[in-house]
Amino acid sequence: MERRNSREEREINEFDDGGDTKKIGGGERKMIMLEIERVFKDTEVPPWTKQITIRSMVTSFILSIVFNFIVCKLNLTTGVIPSLNVAAGLLGFAVLKGYTALLDRCGMLKQPFTRQENTVIQTCVVASSGIAFSSGTASYLLGMSPMIAAQGDGASTPINVKPLSLGWMIGFLLVVSFVGLFSIVPLRKMMILKYKLTYPSGTATAYLINSFHTPRGAKLAKKQVSVLFQSFCFSFVFAFFQWFYTAGDDCGFSNFPTFGLQAYQQRFYFDFSSTYVGVGMICPYMVNISLLIGAVLSWGIMWPLIEHKKGDWYSAQLSPSSLHGIQGYRVFIAIAMMLGDGLFHVVYMLIKTASSLVTHKSVVEDHPSDSEIENYDEKRRTELFLTDQIPVWVAFLGYGILAVISIISVPFIFHQLKWYHILVAYAIAPILAFCNAYGCGLTDWSLASNYGKVAIIIFSSWVGLENGGVIAGLASCGVMMSIVSTASDLMQDFKTGYLTLASPRSMFFSQVFGTAMGCLMSPLVFWFFYKAYSVGDPNGSYPAPYGLLYRGIALLGVEGIDSLPKNCVKLAITFFCIAIALNILSELLRCYETKYRMYRFVPSAMCMAIPFYLGGYFAIDMCVGSLILFLWQMKNKPKAHDFAPAVASGLICGDSLWGIPAAILSLAGIKAPICMQFLSASQIQG
Repeated sequence: MERRNSREEREINEFDDGGDTKKIGGGERKMIMLEIERVFKDTEVPPWTKQITIRSMVTSFILSIVFNFIVCKLNLTTGVIPSLNVAAGLLGFAVLKGYTALLDRCGMLKQPFTRQENTVIQTCVVASSGIAFSSGTASYLLGMSPMIAAQGDGASTPINVKPLSLGWMIGFLLVVSFVGLFSIVPLRKMMILKYKLTYPSGTATAYLINSFHTPRGAKLAKKQVSVLFQSFCFSFVFAFFQWFYTAGDDCGFSNFPTFGLQAYQQRFYFDFSSTYVGVGMICPYMVNISLLIGAVLSWGIMWPLIEHKKGDWYSAQLSPSSLHGIQGYRVFIAIAMMLGDGLFHVVYMLIKTASSLVTHKSVVEDHPSDSEIENYDEKRRTELFLTDQIPVWVAFLGYGILAVISIISVPFIFHQLKWYHILVAYAIAPILAFCNAYGCGLTDWSLASNYGKVAIIIFSSWVGLENGGVIAGLASCGVMMSIVSTASDLMQDFKTGYLTLASPRSMFFSQVFGTAMGCLMSPLVFWFFYKAYSVGDPNGSYPAPYGLLYRGIALLGVEGIDSLPKNCVKLAITFFCIAIALNILSELLRCYETKYRMYRFVPSAMCMAIPFYLGGYFAIDMCVGSLILFLWQMKNKPKAHDFAPAVASGLICGDSLWGIPAAILSLAGIKAPICMQFLSASQIQG
């Protein structure tokens, strides 16, 4: 799942407990949400200028560094990124609560810590880490590099390759990442107040922040922080321990042949990654099972069978990384499944959006004077949401100015793109941004990467191979994804702010500040890994699978399907149709079958596609995380519900942050003292 499903198509933002994932939507918790403003009735809401404080910005900056390292590592390993909203809100609360409590004891506290300030921190951190996804440092930008181009074994001409440089990457992100913030601002009242879109991620985040600032919620949050810290320490120390055994290639616990050497050769093993055990605890069960199904189907059945056709279906003299050999089947069948899944969701979301808009319009026309009796919470929230307005002319002017800057600047960075290509992109982007933001409000699905893939195919074929269509397609993907992704993120933040009484202005400027941090941090963190490791090497620690996959989509646009190996097109079309069929089956069961909720057991085509290229090792890690969660819920479900996200976040943070000292050691040329490697008996005897 790429951001947000993994940041591939869906944001993984629910804590799954075997089916009833959206607890926030019903029963007791819904009542708590409806009555929450009575709890804060006597608490003064600070003006928006005091919601954005120096201490909140400093805290956001520190946490943004942490979360950028986490997201970058996840991007460079498998691309499966869970929602980190819970961890961002919880850590923001813990840091500032501790800071303000200390000042209060010293009699130096001038402004109490409020939930609005907590919301500002969470918004900044998530916006910054969101850029780590939409920046494409592990996908479309990496796909431009000579290393990935060499793996692709096609369109490696100088005009279709662009060496990575920290300067132009930061410049590109700065000119394209802010435009989307202005594209959706004029529609905030319609989305939040008129249509009352739920935005499940924004609502869930608001619930958490509101609960943190009640006496009972603060007590629970303190325990959650303690659990998160313990989990973090264990994960960090365990990663440090594993490092001692990684003196050479294929050494260490991450290469432990758990199920035997033959299974290891087919990439089936448990690699002792705390990160993906934690991710597995956060992701819904079916996500992890879908990953495992995809790994078994591809590496367990399909690839061994296709390898037996070597010399017939593809030349036996080709290198293992050539897209005209076995690698071509792995990459393009995975792309076909992703495109099938993405196409379905784009069409489905457009239909659902249009249907919902028509329904809302009909209700307004049939009952123009009807108005429900608003409760206290709704009146209070609406009043404050309408207080600090962002003028429409500011949004239009901001979009126009930033679009002009981008239209002028981007062709200087990518000379394969002309000004009229960027103009076309910015002309249609607001429509797509609205569709994505509206659909996200209905279903919590962000389709930013889908729109990006469509842009790759359109612009790469438009420009053509001889004129640098590969680079043009990948760059246009960045332009489109930046607008569509940030627009839906901002609307999620508006919903969170609406439910926590945070000003729309503070939400907007928090998003701007977080985006600015992300534009600088994301390339810097990526560059840190890029210089320390062989990023993009399919057999290395950081294979960055989406670099080659996104370049493969661009190659389809400029070369067509004739360049693929024998029978690859037939297999790709088959799996394209399978992806659409799985989605149709899931939606039909969701609509017409409610007793047993069988739709929960339909595999996700997007998740199945990810291990087609990488293998099953990370899927096994994530399934272990699911197993831990399942056993914990069997033993004590309430405790698991309260503390599992904290444990998972700690595992992810500790293991990911070990990457910083590990990379420093690598850059300094310091190697581990021991190599733990596993050999077959024949190798030892030989």
